[in-house]
Amino acid sequence: MWWVREMSLAADFEFSLARPGDVPAVCELVRDAGLPDSGLDELRETLIVARTGDTVVGSAALELYAPAALLRSVAVRTAYRGTGLGATLTQRSLWLAKERGIERVYLLTETAATFFTRFGFRVIGRSAVDPAVRQSEEFTTLCPESAQAMVLDVH
Repeated sequence: MWWVREMSLAADFEFSLARPGDVPAVCELVRDAGLPDSGLDELRETLIVARTGDTVVGSAALELYAPAALLRSVAVRTAYRGTGLGATLTQRSLWLAKERGIERVYLLTETAATFFTRFGFRVIGRSAVDPAVRQSEEFTTLCPESAQAMVLDVH
């Protein structure tokens, strides 16, 4: 399955769903990236982490609103940026979405629209986002109105 070891340009990363003790490290990582960490403790079943040794160096999470999902908390420790780790975490999140029967994945971003277009995400108006996703804390309070909404059909 997708939670095995993988060689990357910078290090040997291990990918897995978050373990119980990973959430504080992920919250710190996400905050350091300037992203909201609210609710991450509730997403352990869809929170993918990358680690090198015992250190969490990357994360990506899905909030499920079947048949839609919200991709959030894609973050990589500064020392590992540019290694392809963020792309791998994003791809694994999209695989997880497919495994969970998700049809569309949404996200909000202020700075990474170009990054996410590489995966086929496209910019949409916030009003075009699935109503259940629009009611998420990310949309209602955590992300500013200036954040771009994007969508990817994954079915």
